[in-house]
Amino acid sequence: MASNPAPSLAALGLHAAGDFARLAFRRLTRGPGRAGWSWKVEIARTLVHETLMRSKERGIPWLRAAQEGLPARSDFLAEVDFTEVDAGGVAASWCVPRASRPERMVVYFHGGGYVVGSVAGYRPSLARLAVSANARVLAVDYRLAPEHPFPAAQDDCLAAVRFALADGAAPERLAVAGDSAGGALALATLCSLRDAGLPRPAAGVLISPWVDPFASGGSIESNAACDVLDRELAVTWAEAATSAGDRQDPRFALLGAELRGLPPLLIQVAKAEILLDQGLDLARRAREAGVDVELEEWDDMFHVFQLVADLLDEGAAAWDSISRFLRTRLAASAAPANP
Repeated sequence: MASNPAPSLAALGLHAAGDFARLAFRRLTRGPGRAGWSWKVEIARTLVHETLMRSKERGIPWLRAAQEGLPARSDFLAEVDFTEVDAGGVAASWCVPRASRPERMVVYFHGGGYVVGSVAGYRPSLARLAVSANARVLAVDYRLAPEHPFPAAQDDCLAAVRFALADGAAPERLAVAGDSAGGALALATLCSLRDAGLPRPAAGVLISPWVDPFASGGSIESNAACDVLDRELAVTWAEAATSAGDRQDPRFALLGAELRGLPPLLIQVAKAEILLDQGLDLARRAREAGVDVELEEWDDMFHVFQLVADLLDEGAAAWDSISRFLRTRLAASAAPANP
């Protein structure tokens, strides 16, 4: 893929204005792209989709810059403090609610196909999670491909959880979580902790987990017209993240992983996303392996719609459900902050 100069905020604004105008014309003349889509849902889906599709020609560096250039706004940001930390040799940040001293801890791995994404870009979602779940969140800036291919990201995520445990996190009050590639990293980390005989976190949250990177057919095709992603882009990212010899490694292609002995999982999937079948298949396989699985299917939603929770009520509701799961599964109380 070619690499173009980083987009300015003004350029991104012009793109968004054009995308909105085309969407408005299509919707007014032909109706919504999916019967259940509100204006807000279709606007959010369209803006994300068009940015991702432009990256096919403009390259991974352009997409990273585009994501970093978007303003991070959320009322939850005023309720937390972010502090950078070296998490066992891995760049990370603590996100901690100001109003309490929570004993719960969540180690969070962002999505982005292993090639884009950062803690900085996820601040609104991290703040929402920390406040809603009343938990300290350790957000991991794992190394990205293609500069750092497999298993760099997997190694970094495991190191960060080791750091959390060494730093005093009680396993019964610890969870790992992530979305898309980050959901796969959360699952891979749980498997690696089990295989190493290390303490097992009490829960895992997998948001639209990308566990079969080279999949084809099924929802990959049937939901292609409604999702923000398509198979071409996903495969391009998967190829950038791995060499040919690593692509069936169960830390990457996680539908081939051994799932026995994992803690309770919450898996959220969107019914309009191309990864729907992967999430459903993972839930089925985990249950067959004896894992306690809560599966949530969100009607008419696209891939990781949770990240636009400040725009979509459905996104906020999904985070609320995640927070309830964590409060239930993590045996923790929280002391009030000092006056």
